[in-house]
Amino acid sequence: MNEKKQLKYDMAYLKMAREWGKLSHCKRKQVGALIVKERMIISDGFNGTPTGFDNCCEDEEGKTKWEVLHAEANAILKVASSTQSAKDATLYITLSPCTDCSKLIHQAGIKRVVYANAYKDPAGLKFLEKAGVEIKYLPYE
Repeated sequence: MNEKKQLKYDMAYLKMAREWGKLSHCKRKQVGALIVKERMIISDGFNGTPTGFDNCCEDEEGKTKWEVLHAEANAILKVASSTQSAKDATLYITLSPCTDCSKLIHQAGIKRVVYANAYKDPAGLKFLEKAGVEIKYLPYE
């Protein structure tokens, strides 16, 4: 696919990830993720509590509860429980990944990450670059 067409698709999938993030019950940050392979969405996720838990993501002090799953982790776990594989896929995410999620991204075989906003700690992105994952920063229009 040529560069101009790829950019058009990247923007569209990133906008969809942003919409998906709006489904999150988290008050501090709503993060959305899509995993795309061969121009087909194979998984999606947003940050939130595990299935069967109260949807409230923050404690009384406004801090994120430890059990909250990140959007990309939810998307990867969804793929793991399906017949699909994330090998060689692209992850579209509204916030760049933390270190823990970066390990999951690498292990899942995702080869490309497109993100719109930078997480406070760039260590996750540095790990992915070291692992050979293509990184693309693409802020919203």
